[in-house]
Amino acid sequence: MGLFDKLFKRNKVQEEAKETLDKGLEKTKESFFSRITKAVAGKSVVDAEVLDELEEALIMSDVGVATTVEIIKRIENRVAKDKYLGTSDLNAILQEEMVNVLTDAPTQEYQNFDLPANKKPYVILVVGVNGVGKTTTIGKLAYNFKNSGKKVMLGAADTFRAAAVDQLSIWSQRVGVDIVKKEMGSDPASVAFDSVNSAVAKGMDVLIIDTAGRLHNKAYLMDELNKIKRVIQKVIPDAPHEVLLVLDGSTGQNAIEQAKQFTQTTDVTSLAITKLDGTAKGGVVLAIAHQFKIPVKYIGVGEQMQNLQIFNKYEFVDSLFSLK
Repeated sequence: MGLFDKLFKRNKVQEEAKETLDKGLEKTKESFFSRITKAVAGKSVVDAEVLDELEEALIMSDVGVATTVEIIKRIENRVAKDKYLGTSDLNAILQEEMVNVLTDAPTQEYQNFDLPANKKPYVILVVGVNGVGKTTTIGKLAYNFKNSGKKVMLGAADTFRAAAVDQLSIWSQRVGVDIVKKEMGSDPASVAFDSVNSAVAKGMDVLIIDTAGRLHNKAYLMDELNKIKRVIQKVIPDAPHEVLLVLDGSTGQNAIEQAKQFTQTTDVTSLAITKLDGTAKGGVVLAIAHQFKIPVKYIGVGEQMQNLQIFNKYEFVDSLFSLK
């Protein structure tokens, strides 16, 4: 029984999703718990030494310096207020304060892939550097939206790499959704424009547009993304409705640097953090959510299409502490 279990009345599908999340975060929580256990070994009270050890454990778990300092400060305030806190209380306190630094994360119902009813098609512009799992994330998003009864279309506007268009085409076939694409080297904005027109004409519920991720020339990237947005807005004035930045969680602090670069380049509104099942660096989710104040909307915890999950801060923290 986790600290936040009372918040959820999960159905069978949600229970299975929680089990997948628990399994996907195994490497992170095993590494994290070994450090926490070391921090409190032989101690009976949360004192300065324990807090120093806890601070080091959090930083080593890729929670990040700024986020770690915030968590430790919150715990210090509780220690000062309550005068005496035993180390047996530390896990519960730590869980609560980790959730508190994730205040800006969305609180949507677990595993909910609903869309705003008044935005059709709902246009998602996906950004991120090559290799972070961007195309795979788009494919998994398409699967989950379709599985929840939505009509889905993909737009292959990453025309810089032939492989990107080919990969997205494979995903469209695998999931069974429409795709708009052109040959390599085509104007990305032209693909985006055709995608939006087609999505409107065919009555699609959601359009997911892939874009090129080239950070070596930020000025060019900014110009390209702005051009894509302008042509989209010729058809749907308030689109794109979401700019989703995909980050590779296994890269730890490098993911934070990528987030810095992209948030300086374009108006990112949500985040997807991938490959958390293959790393012990899952703490970076807290660092990113806290530092950028942008909702972590999706997390990838496995290779299967259903392993892209809506991020829920309570479920995430609960999984970090739910050692069997």
